[in-house]
Amino acid sequence: MLILFKIPLKKNPLKYLVQLFSFTLAAIVSVAQSQDSLNHYFQKGLLEKQNGRRLESLKQFEKAIKYDANNKAVLNDLASAYVDLRRHAQAIETYKKLIDLGDATAATYKQLVILSFNFKNYDDVVLYADKLKKADPSEKVNYYLGKVHYDKDNYGDAIRYLDAAAKEDPQNAEIPYMMARSYADMMNYKQAIPYFQKAVKLDTSKHYWIYEMGLIYYAMDDNKNALKYIKEAGDRGLNKDNDYLENLGIAYFNLGDLENGVLIMTEILKRKPSDLNILNMIAEGYYYKGKYQQAIDYWDKILEYDKQNASALYMIGMSFQKKGEKEKGQQLCDRAIAMDPSLGNLRQKKMMMGM
Repeated sequence: MLILFKIPLKKNPLKYLVQLFSFTLAAIVSVAQSQDSLNHYFQKGLLEKQNGRRLESLKQFEKAIKYDANNKAVLNDLASAYVDLRRHAQAIETYKKLIDLGDATAATYKQLVILSFNFKNYDDVVLYADKLKKADPSEKVNYYLGKVHYDKDNYGDAIRYLDAAAKEDPQNAEIPYMMARSYADMMNYKQAIPYFQKAVKLDTSKHYWIYEMGLIYYAMDDNKNALKYIKEAGDRGLNKDNDYLENLGIAYFNLGDLENGVLIMTEILKRKPSDLNILNMIAEGYYYKGKYQQAIDYWDKILEYDKQNASALYMIGMSFQKKGEKEKGQQLCDRAIAMDPSLGNLRQKKMMMGM
């Protein structure tokens, strides 16, 4: 037996079609209105950008993107606005979205390399530098890769990339400087020097680089050049803080210039009157120049601050012996050795050296 189901029909099919048309029309109107709003705010943003009002342009682009989150034209200008206002995290996120939407251009990759580099997202630097190089083989990415490896203390790869970067951009002083520091950090001071010299020649405003070069010469026992570059850094405007003055004073002492060495060290003592290390260096400077009474005076100052300083007492004893007061000097040395028996080995060593 065939059973037919009764299918209910709309009582008014014309009314149904009118409602459907109304809904469709409303949707079309809504889309059109959204597009109009997007274009309105986008054009306002472009005008504000043209007039140099970067913050206002960003506000308009942010309003525009709300009407179409995947609009590439708006996203490009939005990302650019974030860059202009140093909102790096938002800029990176926006450029990555552009790539997801298929805008994987060399220009987009380049922005991500630069932004990731500035934001210290080193893994992303390597990732996007590789993509950028594939998209445009003429792009110069070796500097960024060299800096990434340098900051990660991976000096072998740093030098390799930086050497290539120097060929791409021979006027960039940062490149030979990082190569110099890479060699210096590996204690390969001889290799470091030519790169320091090239760096300071390319950028004469970097006074601290000159100072560092002086310290490298000091580590190489090249006292003449150590003093030359440490002094030059100060003359060119490097801040003469206590560390700088101490190294400058040591450089003078190492060259046997007692007068200037003491002059510099006494300048530090005005700021740090109870610095035992400085007092000891001045005393030693006088001692090795045969000015034993002045040496005694400074070691006495150490004893004023530290009565149990056996080393200072021992050197006072040695100074008296050098002055010809051997008995008094010997007694003081014996007292010092009783306080610190290890000084007995020092006396043996000094006797063997004929001091």
